[in-house]
Amino acid sequence: MQLALLVQPLALPHPSEEPIHVVDFGESGPVRCSRCKGYVNPFVKFIDQGRRFICNLCGFTDETPRDYHCNLGPDGRRRDADERPELCRGTVEFVASKEYMVRDPMPAVFFFLIDVSMNAIQTGATAAACSAINQVIADLPKAPQTMVGIATFDSTIHFYNLKRELQQPLMLIVPDVQDVYTPLQSDVIVQLAECRQHLEILLESIPTMFQSNRTADSSFGAAVKAAFLAMKSTGGKLLVFQSVLPSIGIGSLSAREAEGRSNMSAAEKEANKLLQPVDKTLKTMAIEFAEYQVSVDLFITTQSYVDIASLSVIPKTTGGQIYYYHPFSAVSDTAKLYNDLRWNVTRPQGFEAVMRVRCSQIDCDKTIMVTLKHDDKLHEGSECAFQCALLYTTVYGQRRIRVSTLSLSCTNMLSNLFRSADLDTQFACLLKQAANEIPSAPLAQVRDQATNVCINILYSYRKYCATVTSSSGQLILPEALKLLPLYTLALLKSTGLRSDGRIDDRSFWISNVSPLPTHSVIPLVFPRMIAIHDLDDKDESDDSIIPSHIPLSSEHITDEGIYLLENGEDCLIYVGNSAQPNILQQLFGVSSLEEISNQFVLQEFENPLSKKLNAVVNEIRRQRCSYLRFKMCKKGDASGMMFFSYMVEDKLSSGLSYVEYLVHIHRQIQSKMP
Repeated sequence: MQLALLVQPLALPHPSEEPIHVVDFGESGPVRCSRCKGYVNPFVKFIDQGRRFICNLCGFTDETPRDYHCNLGPDGRRRDADERPELCRGTVEFVASKEYMVRDPMPAVFFFLIDVSMNAIQTGATAAACSAINQVIADLPKAPQTMVGIATFDSTIHFYNLKRELQQPLMLIVPDVQDVYTPLQSDVIVQLAECRQHLEILLESIPTMFQSNRTADSSFGAAVKAAFLAMKSTGGKLLVFQSVLPSIGIGSLSAREAEGRSNMSAAEKEANKLLQPVDKTLKTMAIEFAEYQVSVDLFITTQSYVDIASLSVIPKTTGGQIYYYHPFSAVSDTAKLYNDLRWNVTRPQGFEAVMRVRCSQIDCDKTIMVTLKHDDKLHEGSECAFQCALLYTTVYGQRRIRVSTLSLSCTNMLSNLFRSADLDTQFACLLKQAANEIPSAPLAQVRDQATNVCINILYSYRKYCATVTSSSGQLILPEALKLLPLYTLALLKSTGLRSDGRIDDRSFWISNVSPLPTHSVIPLVFPRMIAIHDLDDKDESDDSIIPSHIPLSSEHITDEGIYLLENGEDCLIYVGNSAQPNILQQLFGVSSLEEISNQFVLQEFENPLSKKLNAVVNEIRRQRCSYLRFKMCKKGDASGMMFFSYMVEDKLSSGLSYVEYLVHIHRQIQSKMP
């Protein structure tokens, strides 16, 4: 097992936890070790009646600042330890003093960039984006320094002057998409309080203004660069709504997927170049964006290939996020687009973030993986400390330092290590490392590496921890990691590691996995499946809203049943061919399977079964912090095949059954035994 940390600095506190305490040391700033610069924390040891302290990170003995001195009690702790959050809580937030600022904290800037090319207009993507933005304006930070800007683009770029003194927003066109510029830089980004009315009028009129647009080209790269030039002096969030493959101007792309389809074996041999950016143009732009504290979030509302492998470089490099709606449906995806955008702008987040690795922006959904090596020997009974410090600016313009400290006991007993192993974290590391390897190695090699990691962990347990009386013909699994083989098999059959499927789907999967929080990792590859045709039969004494999940095997799916399967991103509903008409009527308002549209929107009807289903879905959305995208699946067509591809315990074209995989792992372990 590797030693690794998964750090989610701005994670939402659990409902049972207190809010994170904010501590202000004034102009002197927080107390730190003068050697390693670690921050004071509950595991620092005070000595000499509190006049000195021993840093738990590097062991250096330092003087306690005079105004921070406090006598020690009989137990050796400071008498004020329980009143000082930084001395009794693992995570605390310090107000940053001036020494942490190279400039005044940046304002909260939100710039919206909307694709108005012919395809975006005709599919309803432009209207959906404008509607979503119009609704979230009210949710933007209500601070005097909150600023907004808006631009649209097709083969040219259109900025809008939102100054209050104008009777209506003024369109300013930038026709040059090779050498872009920003007109009237000071007037395209203005304070929200000053332009709210103009902004709402503009968003309502954009779909109508471009309704007859016959321009199919998209100058995505040039539009993003022009928006950046407008934001360069302030930094902020650039939210881009993109519908087609960028085809003109800076960073234009070609339909590489067709080349890959015609020669997939060659693509495998060449380390799958289709999963790598086509060139360094967008990467170079993104590095410049990050230097000026501009993060880019990309909302891809498309019905065709857009080369996510190339486009995702910009959000990844700038601390943004990519959202992918394929195939986009104005009927079923508009609500999800709005909810994704709303969570994006309202979730706890910070700008100008520095955590060793620098990034433009960080939010509560971002997780950073750190693998560790230790050169020295760790002694039994000693403590090993880890500290993460994140310096960032809040959306209200305050500079803060979020410090989280963890201290763990060291052991020389391997059995203790296996007993306390964290399965979710171990598997998250395995998943993230596999995703990192996919663009540069053949899929078969990545799959073998993942299986070998699982085999080596279980082999170590069998060799060093199993009792002497254990049968060699028996597969022995540590209690804490007993589901590791099942999750590893699910990873091998996931979108990222399957040989079939669309290149864009795999590229999105890779970019999605990298910052994924630990609690979202396992559902992504090992979804939760529940029966919804019998929600009325649920035991009333059970307080949980969501019923018990069903194993991911077709053995547990009947032709009369209706099932919900969710992975934190998508929510698939599978309806069996023999589902009862009265159940269909209660859940979906139709009496036969044929009447259910593939562009499915869940409604609530006046009956107990429908109300229970809606309650289940709302609880899942709350747990996942995701609106979930609904897809209706029917037996015998492509949607049904997609549903059954998630039955990871079955033998599929993408891999062995669970029983076969356990046998394979057992044989590999036996072959390693002396």
